[in-house]
Amino acid sequence: MSPYISSHTARPLHSSSIHDAAPHLDDDPVLTPDAADPFTVTTSTGFMPLRAPICNLPIAFRAVSELADAMPVTKLDGSPGLLATYQLGPNIDNGSLPNLSAEVSKLVTDNGKPDLPIITAVFRDYAFLASAYLLEPCWERFSTGKEGYGLGRQILPACLAGPLVKTASILGIHPFMAYAAAYSLYNYRCEDVSVGIAEYNNLRLVRAFEHGLDPKSSEAGFILTHVDMVKHSSGLVDGSVQLLDAVAAKNEDGATRAYELLLDTMQVIEQSMETMWTNSKPKNYISFRTFIFGITSQSFFPDGVVYEGENDGKPMFFRGESGANDSIIPLLDSLLQIPMPDNPLTVILKDFRSYRPKPHREFLAAIRQEAETIGVREYCSTNAELAVTYLRLLDHVRSFRWRHWLFTREYIIRRSSHPTATGGSPIIRWLPNQLFAVMDLMTETWEGMTATDRDGAGTYVTQMMEAVDEQRAKLSKEVQQWCAERAQ
Repeated sequence: MSPYISSHTARPLHSSSIHDAAPHLDDDPVLTPDAADPFTVTTSTGFMPLRAPICNLPIAFRAVSELADAMPVTKLDGSPGLLATYQLGPNIDNGSLPNLSAEVSKLVTDNGKPDLPIITAVFRDYAFLASAYLLEPCWERFSTGKEGYGLGRQILPACLAGPLVKTASILGIHPFMAYAAAYSLYNYRCEDVSVGIAEYNNLRLVRAFEHGLDPKSSEAGFILTHVDMVKHSSGLVDGSVQLLDAVAAKNEDGATRAYELLLDTMQVIEQSMETMWTNSKPKNYISFRTFIFGITSQSFFPDGVVYEGENDGKPMFFRGESGANDSIIPLLDSLLQIPMPDNPLTVILKDFRSYRPKPHREFLAAIRQEAETIGVREYCSTNAELAVTYLRLLDHVRSFRWRHWLFTREYIIRRSSHPTATGGSPIIRWLPNQLFAVMDLMTETWEGMTATDRDGAGTYVTQMMEAVDEQRAKLSKEVQQWCAERAQ
């Protein structure tokens, strides 16, 4: 039985442009090729892997598995691991890990094609080892109470760099810790396979840096809450393509049904998102966060990192793991045609697109193009009822981003003076850039409605728009306050 939850039934294929970008969109994931990219997008699995992540690597990579098992501060059996005594780097430097680059080429199916699920699992384990190796000195400074993070290791040895680059190249992603292919969405297993992902308490991590192999730890809670949110994304994928189909056909009833699915799905996702406060305590995040920083725009790596044997010896720069690399809100940004201001913060937002799995990137680009071609926003503005549902879905984007801001404020800003997020964006100003953008569009949409249509929108929508004005003022004040306090 598939571990995924789906209420979808067989239905006609969607528009050709979307289907070209996501050829398995309407397929039963069980019937998709076993070696397909794990992040192939379907209306049944959404942005989750097609099948549960592979936990155990092929026997040729036993040394990788054993080192990853020994790595965490607290291992699965509760005993201290290599990071507890800052011995991961010395262990690797002393030759404990052979260079298995040649073995990556052997990860193929019977017909000679790359076995992408297995390659993703190998990439995941190497990504964890590489991040831990590079950031272990920063972790030592942090955990021993020294000021600042200092410098990370500036050279990634060939035994890590070679396989990491090779697996990433096959998958079409960057050779660094990835949100989907490593840290979160391909990093869970189910304690009871028969229960699957339906119950949060049945989820466990495959890999962790600190105490995350304990399912009750904050590290596990942080990662697995993201998994729990994304498991509902099938409704967003399905609803988005239904909406595009309806708008293209000028089918108001179809558009309304699509909006209902999107609104219901976002409500469930946000309910899951809210459990972050209890699943992962704010006081604990700063600790394991040390291991998910990137290279770009970080003081730990002022000149980048040299991947030994790669890139002609020139240093490379990559953004760190970030929830901003998730595809939920970018899908709605694209579908609803939310304009972003032309500034350096938006440049970072667009750069994050390249850090998603290839199938996600292609699907989101197709959604963005189709929405612009048929004019989703314009079409919905011509009908009072559709304008209201459009506003309500925008409000979920606002609510999601507002909650993300609260997490950032309580988990990070109040507890650390480090100026950049793990992905290399300015910690104070970056999220508000997107929040203000969606608030501005909500106001523009509301003010574009006739007085009669606004009166007919109902008390809920009127109060919703009043709350937007209040939140905009509150956010502006908070950002100014934090920037003034930190001279940013």
